[in-house]
Amino acid sequence: MPSTATQTRRAKDILRINDRGGYTVPTASLYPFQWNWDSAFVAMGFASYDVERAYRELERLIEGQWADGLIPHIVFHTPSDTYFPGPEVWRTAANSVSGGPTTSGITQPPVFGMALKRVHEAAVKAGLTDRVTRTRALFDAAVRHHRWWLRARDPDGTGLVAVLHNWETGSDNSPAWDDALARVPTTTTTKIVRKDTGHVDAAMRPRDIDYQRYIHLVDTYAACAWDAERMWQAAPFKIAEVQMTAILARSTEDLIELATVIGASDAIPDLRRMHDTLTRGLQRQWRPALGRFVSHNLVTAKDIDTPTQAGFVPLLALTLEPVQCQAIVRELTKWLDACVVGVPSVPPGGPGFEVKRYWRGPVWAVVNWLIIDGLQRNGCDALAARIRDVTVAAIERSGFAESFNPLTGEPCGGLTFSWTAAAYLHFTAAT
Repeated sequence: MPSTATQTRRAKDILRINDRGGYTVPTASLYPFQWNWDSAFVAMGFASYDVERAYRELERLIEGQWADGLIPHIVFHTPSDTYFPGPEVWRTAANSVSGGPTTSGITQPPVFGMALKRVHEAAVKAGLTDRVTRTRALFDAAVRHHRWWLRARDPDGTGLVAVLHNWETGSDNSPAWDDALARVPTTTTTKIVRKDTGHVDAAMRPRDIDYQRYIHLVDTYAACAWDAERMWQAAPFKIAEVQMTAILARSTEDLIELATVIGASDAIPDLRRMHDTLTRGLQRQWRPALGRFVSHNLVTAKDIDTPTQAGFVPLLALTLEPVQCQAIVRELTKWLDACVVGVPSVPPGGPGFEVKRYWRGPVWAVVNWLIIDGLQRNGCDALAARIRDVTVAAIERSGFAESFNPLTGEPCGGLTFSWTAAAYLHFTAAT
């Protein structure tokens, strides 16, 4: 097996190969644009060896930020015909900032604040002279985005932000959304032209019927002219989501810490109010009998207790009671004991488990990154180390794949994947 030094060079090569001029595509052809949370992880990977390039990744991402604060999930910097749905399906040109790139109309998990803190810390270590100026501009963009989240996706102040499209969660076809999506009609407006299955085995991708519903949601919000209030009222899919809320809460915490060192103390009171609201909302979703947190379907007013990786991500933002940590460790250990590589996105034998199909079973290095961070925050270092070690071993054995088969460790999805390369750089730099 190649040495860590060799794998590190390969990881850096992947980021170089996927560089498109200051932003990084997840992988060529399958994902030919800039994706929101992918780029945040990639920026943290770059921060381990090239701080200038890490800043540039985040700066290119906010070129697509809307006037209302939304940072979209895709920024279409340059045309490509290898991906569906493209700009013509999103119909957001009127919403994009004048002179900026066209974008999608929804967002993704806001890892941006976490990434910015990591990049600034690397810039301090590297002695970058313009770090405060560059960080401050990105900080202001992040604060606008966080305010958008609380205003547009938690208008009632519950402390749980909602997603209006399953793509926003990052866990696109998770079994957690099956019931909610079953209530969403199929599109009658837009022709579906699958491009993904031309690049990756269809057994690893969502099904055609799934895409029919995904695009109906796009059609619905395009008909609302992507206005946040109209979208909230029209949404047939509305999930108060714990993974999203946890990432937003942690990013808010990181922005508070950043504010104190870059001279942005005026933003701290507002950020603290956001953080308090979000952490209270998360704490309500703890379910002791399950040993994890659960999301809530706002359309049916019912909890979603389907077991997925999202139930452990609140560790990232909360300091739990010992009894909660013990319950999570027991539950996570059961999942890991059933796998060659963990953490699976759905535990083997769980409802909807499919060993290769996207977010219905495979293991994702960046999700493990979040869970490991949360475990370490809560003093569960041994379990964190176990997950880190199996993740690194899977990458070294099977390459920088999009995800991994939890029962065999075999690669799934796209190959030469940017955020997996970033995760490897992060994990190996931490040892």
